[in-house]
Amino acid sequence: MLDQLSERLQKAMKFLRGEGKITGKNMEEALKMMRMAFLEADVNYKVVKDFEAGIKEKALDEKVMQSLTPAQQVIKIIKDELTSLLGNEEKKLDLSGTPPSKFMLVGLQGSGKTTTCGKLGKLVSKQGKKPLFVSIDIKRPAAQDQLKIIAHNLNLAFYELSKEQMAKPTKAIKNAIEYARKQAFSPLIVDTAGRLHVDEELMEELKIVRDILQPNEVIYVGDAMTGQDAVKSAQVFEEKIGLTSIILTKLDGDARGGAALSIVSVTGKPIKFAGVGEKLDQLEVFHPDRMASRILGMGDMLTLIEKAEDEADIQEAEEMAKRLKRQEFSLEDFQKQIAQMKKMGSFSQILNMMPKAGPFKNISKIDVDDTKILHFEAIINSMTPAERDNPKIINGSRRSRIARGSGCPVSEVNQLLKQFSEMKKMMKKSAFQKILSQFPG
Repeated sequence: MLDQLSERLQKAMKFLRGEGKITGKNMEEALKMMRMAFLEADVNYKVVKDFEAGIKEKALDEKVMQSLTPAQQVIKIIKDELTSLLGNEEKKLDLSGTPPSKFMLVGLQGSGKTTTCGKLGKLVSKQGKKPLFVSIDIKRPAAQDQLKIIAHNLNLAFYELSKEQMAKPTKAIKNAIEYARKQAFSPLIVDTAGRLHVDEELMEELKIVRDILQPNEVIYVGDAMTGQDAVKSAQVFEEKIGLTSIILTKLDGDARGGAALSIVSVTGKPIKFAGVGEKLDQLEVFHPDRMASRILGMGDMLTLIEKAEDEADIQEAEEMAKRLKRQEFSLEDFQKQIAQMKKMGSFSQILNMMPKAGPFKNISKIDVDDTKILHFEAIINSMTPAERDNPKIINGSRRSRIARGSGCPVSEVNQLLKQFSEMKKMMKKSAFQKILSQFPG
């Protein structure tokens, strides 16, 4: 996520940390590095200029220059400015007023609008809400079928429009609102029409839907990977129909970051969620401060902890901790840990949330291949219970048998056993045992 931008900005941070004293000259050099990083990341030029001016004004303040740790002070200023650029703080969905609350999702065709409706529905249902989906896309009948399938897969409610209702969308919207009210559904999540480009006809259609719906939220759904195209489209949607918030899709695949770093400043509207994968549970609350930390290589441990808490089996975690304290960690335990981590996302996503400093300073050098993780699981599955419990008994002939059974080369069997051995050594260290001492038993 935003890897290209992150790498360039981290070089600027490293340069500043290496300077004992902050001067106009080295500050100018750091700003130049950041400016080039932003422009190469397809960030709006005016946004870059304002960002640079804000840092310059604060970083060259006499109090900062004469402080005991000027480089650290400047890095904090950069993080704060980046956080401001991304929207300062998390903004929640507007669920106020008489139920049902109404969310209207808008955006260009192909931005992931319909799938995002499903993701949003799943997210609010986990919060105890009772969402209802409806598709008001008269130009693309398949959109209604797509949303209906998503709703079915999520075991959530869908309000289907007949051909007659599709011909009179204004009445259909009123019917959907009345149905949601009577059946105590809230929020009503409305998928709207999209085009391959912005045009007047689309805007007029959306204005009609907005005026009848009177939504709590008009959410622009933009594809982060289209960079400034997403920003320009969002600006038009804001000017023509008015937006309340933004969801950026495919943020996990966006190496540059132009949309994320420009769209809040250009539209004046907050990013509330980010799509970080194709699955319907891969919609994350957008935290500007955490994203700024992640981009600057400071990690995002809060999100990582939250993901772990969401997916963890507490009883199993305590049992695992007890085994670790007794140094009874086996390959079967290792396999369980892999399964738990997979629920939290890809290994590359997890490592991106770790700070690139202190004990994790070399973490960016780790070449994470999620396919290899699948191979490791297959290798463990090909072992006997005795081999999983005590890998020391795995001799040459056993390795060959395990390799044949898993469909992997012997070299990967050796690699797994080596990594497992190194992990066990690490777990014997006092610092790790100190952490485990916090668990009961």
